Amino acid sequence: MARNLLIVESPAKAKTINKYLGKDFTVLASYGHVRDLVPKEGAVDPARGFAMRYDLIDKNEKHVAAIAKAAKTADALYLATDPDREGEAISWHIAEILRERGLLENKALHRVVFTEITPRAIREAVDHPRDISTPLVDAQQARRALDYLVGFNLSPVLWRKVQSGLSAGRVQSPALRMIVEREEEIEAFKAREYWTIEAECRHPSQAFSARLVKFDGKKYEQFTITDGETAEDARQRIVQSAGGMLQVTDVASKERKRRPAPPFTTSTLQQEAARKLGFTTRKTMQVAQKLYEGVALGEEGTVGLITYMRTDSVSLSADALSELRDVIARDFGTDSVPDKPNFYQTKAKNAQEAHEAVRPTSALHTPAQVARFLSDDERKLYELIWKRAVACQMIPATLNTVTVDLAAGSEHGFRVSGTTVVVPGFLAVYEEGKDSKGKDDDDQGRKLPPMQPGDRIPLERVHADQHFTQPPPRYTEASLVKALEEYGIGRPSTYAAIIQTLLFRKYTELEGRAFRPTDVGRAVSKFLSAHFTRYVDYDFTARMEDELDAVSRGEEDWVPLMEKFWGPFKEMVDDKMETVDRSEATGARELGTDPATGKPVSVRLGRFGPYAALGSTSEESEEKPRFASLRPGQSMHTITLEEALELFKLPRALGESNGEPVSVGVGRFGPFAKRGSTYASLKKEDDPYTIGFERAVELIEEKEEFARNRIIKEWDGHDIQVLNGRFGPYLSDGKMNGKIPKDREPASLELEEALKLLEETGKPMRGRFAKKAAKKTATRKATKKTAAKKATKKAATKKTAAKKATKKVAKKAVKKAAKKTVS
Repeated sequence: MARNLLIVESPAKAKTINKYLGKDFTVLASYGHVRDLVPKEGAVDPARGFAMRYDLIDKNEKHVAAIAKAAKTADALYLATDPDREGEAISWHIAEILRERGLLENKALHRVVFTEITPRAIREAVDHPRDISTPLVDAQQARRALDYLVGFNLSPVLWRKVQSGLSAGRVQSPALRMIVEREEEIEAFKAREYWTIEAECRHPSQAFSARLVKFDGKKYEQFTITDGETAEDARQRIVQSAGGMLQVTDVASKERKRRPAPPFTTSTLQQEAARKLGFTTRKTMQVAQKLYEGVALGEEGTVGLITYMRTDSVSLSADALSELRDVIARDFGTDSVPDKPNFYQTKAKNAQEAHEAVRPTSALHTPAQVARFLSDDERKLYELIWKRAVACQMIPATLNTVTVDLAAGSEHGFRVSGTTVVVPGFLAVYEEGKDSKGKDDDDQGRKLPPMQPGDRIPLERVHADQHFTQPPPRYTEASLVKALEEYGIGRPSTYAAIIQTLLFRKYTELEGRAFRPTDVGRAVSKFLSAHFTRYVDYDFTARMEDELDAVSRGEEDWVPLMEKFWGPFKEMVDDKMETVDRSEATGARELGTDPATGKPVSVRLGRFGPYAALGSTSEESEEKPRFASLRPGQSMHTITLEEALELFKLPRALGESNGEPVSVGVGRFGPFAKRGSTYASLKKEDDPYTIGFERAVELIEEKEEFARNRIIKEWDGHDIQVLNGRFGPYLSDGKMNGKIPKDREPASLELEEALKLLEETGKPMRGRFAKKAAKKTATRKATKKTAAKKATKKAATKKTAAKKATKKVAKKAVKKAAKKTVS
């Protein structure tokens, strides 16, 4: 057994590092966090100095057991979890667990940190260990306690005042507020009409177009002309003044330098991967994690290709700078290497400068060299990181912008600009901000024909074009991450989790790549903004991050920070629970009156989402109103009276089939067709408002046919069945679904073979059907268990009675024998 035990977070990292350290080390993985707060009220106790109750995470118990077993025989323990607060906390938790089990007595305990997984970095970290950082652990505990106290205290208020099952997070709530406020800006936006006028010029060597900048002797601005009639009149006057020619009045040439962007931080990597590769923040971090942990590069073995990807820093080590400059000189020439390395400063609030920027561990591993060892996504992301790191150490690009003014008579003038690259510099490798299609907004790359003052340029035509101002765009993942970073909300490593939470909770939806808040999300945000203003305020959240950073640096104690937060927060929670009326938090709207019935029409937020109501919803009203769910894509904040009235055309009666009425409607799980007790979901292409009788019957009979043929084979006394599914035959026992080999006839399976296949290929069922099936199985098992208990009890009773009877008989026999002896 190895004398040293080294603990990392992931098994992939453990495998890579194990090769580097050799036989003196056993390397095991914790598989992330090993314990967490007990998931119930009271896990953080403000009355006892915010004492925290932890419990092992179920899925990681076996990994903790393996670590504990190895720790028994090891002489020294090295904790090598990730180099951030989370990693420091994981190391502390592991140490605490081992200490509680008495496994650290007379053993050296070391904390080692590295930001790249290379033989040199690992060996250097092991040779220079440190102690676990109490300030970093305190900062992480404070963050966890804050999130817990907010969640466990604020969520019940939402359940009572808005809708059951909702949650509020300390950092997710300001992010949701951003998305909601942007949506409200878009809805409040009033488009303005404006017209642009352009001249199409026929220069002998190259055609080009120029925009109007002077009209009637004055500067032509965006809203100088706001209607078509005026625009056409202006166009005709310009044409008449020009007389078929524009005269060059001025040619200005300006050279400028453009510096490369800094190397990647977590945030800028997420933004660029979203823009250029179409990656979500979550996908970016998952792929980056694989590149960081190590990739097998043929004979070279497993190598960590990038440095740690959770960082705010834009600095690079001296070794990295030297290697990048060598690669630039080799591949792009010495002229592309600046006299001194380029240095950058981070612009992000709350930046932690402990790490390097995200960069290749070795610039010598070019994208072309490693491409064959990487998946497509890994290749794309590595290329992005490599190019950005190389470009950041190259000379600036030199650009030349030529601007030409052209006169149409004495009162009107046009202007055209073109920018050409004189010296490409870093642009030979990388350009920031362009999307995957290479779009750009400036005139770069447009070269103008040679012109000089006095030249007369033939005018082909003048055209006027109508435009309307556009509302601000919805947030995309890239722009939301950028905004969160600018406001100092959360940490770069948490952005992916924030976004996933908003989507999972259905507070927002993605339309294309843009976030649109749902009605539930808007209700939550509106409630929190109105009643817990301070706690969803951007500055408050950023200040809290500042204070957590101060704790991590050892400048503040975490308990006073918690006390300062907890008192006012708890007081506000208790007050709002009693004083806020639910009706004012959910965004209910009166739309008007139904012309046919004279009844009021309103939209509200209910238990299962937004709905329209036809009739009075007042408790005093004697007549019960009709309700209808909103259609997908509709919002209670924008729906019109006419659109709401359309909803009450459902359910629609379509006719009769097999002696039973056929109808269509919309239920909790979407639109459906119904005949008798059979419900059949409509397909995507079917509209419940227009679907015909024959199509509805077709869907119903398809559903009934499927149900009749669903069970291919089953065995008495066993839960396992061979079933027909959407994607072909499969096995199921109500809890697990298993695969059947393509070359195996499902109907001929025997029980033993089916059980074996389910064991080998089974995966837990998902969704509401899984819950029903599991409940059914549990009920069946409970019934069997109860029956077995009753049978056992009955048998025990019989046994006891038999024993008593035997004893009674034996007693009588003894008495009889005694009498005989006496006589």
